[in-house]
Amino acid sequence: MAYLIGLDIGTSGVKGVLLGEDGTVSASSVREYPLATPQPGWAEQNPEDWWRGTVEVLRELTAAAKGETVAGLGLTGQMHGATFLDERGEVIRPAILWCDQRTEAECAEITSAVGSDNLQRITANPALTGFQAPKIVWLRNHEPGNYDRVAHVLLPKDYVRYRLTGAMYSDVSDASGTTLFDVPNRKWSSEVLSALKIPAGWLPPAEEGTARTGTVSPECEELTGLKTGTPVAAGGGDQAAGAVGAGIVREGVVSSTVGTSGVVFAYANEPWVDPEGRIHTFCHAVPGAWHVMGVMLSAGGSLRWFRDTFGYQGYDEINREAASVPAGSDGLVFLPYLSGERTPHKDPNARGVFFGLSLSHTRAHMARAVMEGVAYSLNDAFRIFRELNVPLQEVRALGGGARSPVWLQIQADVTGLPHHRLNVDEGPAYGAAILAGVMAGTFQSVPEATDRFIRRTDSVEPNPARADRYAEAVSLYRSLYRSLAREFPKTHRLIDTNKG
Repeated sequence: MAYLIGLDIGTSGVKGVLLGEDGTVSASSVREYPLATPQPGWAEQNPEDWWRGTVEVLRELTAAAKGETVAGLGLTGQMHGATFLDERGEVIRPAILWCDQRTEAECAEITSAVGSDNLQRITANPALTGFQAPKIVWLRNHEPGNYDRVAHVLLPKDYVRYRLTGAMYSDVSDASGTTLFDVPNRKWSSEVLSALKIPAGWLPPAEEGTARTGTVSPECEELTGLKTGTPVAAGGGDQAAGAVGAGIVREGVVSSTVGTSGVVFAYANEPWVDPEGRIHTFCHAVPGAWHVMGVMLSAGGSLRWFRDTFGYQGYDEINREAASVPAGSDGLVFLPYLSGERTPHKDPNARGVFFGLSLSHTRAHMARAVMEGVAYSLNDAFRIFRELNVPLQEVRALGGGARSPVWLQIQADVTGLPHHRLNVDEGPAYGAAILAGVMAGTFQSVPEATDRFIRRTDSVEPNPARADRYAEAVSLYRSLYRSLAREFPKTHRLIDTNKG
């Protein structure tokens, strides 16, 4: 039996799966690593931690293969991060991550240099603080000594590819989130690179997700147990690969994922673009396809913060308490903007808010309000999809939020759409393994593989009795941001003042 391996270089750790030709996960492995926040709003990691975790995960997976052939390896991982390398391929400084918010001024600089309309036409997205290009410009503006040493800029998974194979490549889905990529034409944009004075030679070739991008080096065979010459697929950004792993490979099928971030993801046969830039349009990891995506930055991250801050023993306790509170949390509303927000506000200064607190509210009310606030934010993406006439025939629920019965019911009630759970819940690593299987010839195509292996297990229907209450709550939720938007930057200034 030949195996496939999918590796996900995530924000909290590396996850790997060993996939059989029948789609069964024979083994999985995880290694965690830290996230550094050297200043408020900053987020960095040491790329060596990614590599160390990768080596340990691959050792476990190759041992689990028990000498059987590994036909290919696929890579996925956190998007948008900037890993800066010098001419020898050595890391210059810690990588700046997707959730880092330091580049607001650089986004304005990029928009001015390229032109807002041009940027939307070429990259299909506005310049956002999480994306890679603003990080490059930030390095030039704030760390010129490091900038002068740069010879290569890689996304996180592509750095791991470089360590595995010695080759520098990316893929079109991950490259789409850099603000440097011509998304409609699936190539790096010479126009944007020229306007920003970023050398094209710093960026690796961007291939389709199932393309072969190097092979495992002899040095890495000794470290990982993978045979020299094992081919490595281009793979995809974590959202695109996760969508492959959930069968989001044709129009009308949509995923709603509650992980650390929250994502509503829809397949597209053509590059639909929101003229207001409220959602992302990226190339898909499925060759020749695109996707549209609404992103909130603190979905499961909001609940994790609540768990850790308010003394819960675990998520089961939160679920029990939230289930005891009526829909609408007796007037308590939570804005889940703990790390700023993307969809629909594009506001790095937005902050979390509990609104409507009274003496009658309890910790249980706050728990449910957090879950509802996340659902309201996800609903913003569904609302925009409807405005753009994106087909919404089936919603597949993914991530930790799909494992909570009360939270999944809230999501169905707020959106008014049935949410379906799947037999597969391995996330982006599973999709990366499928992409490797197409590369290796194990599967004929991505849809052929997902149709064979992925199916619904159960569904959660919206409760019509709660529709009016949630419609009113959603209206209040949306109005709160409009009322507070001008005030959020003041909190940032207070943090800076207190540092002194």
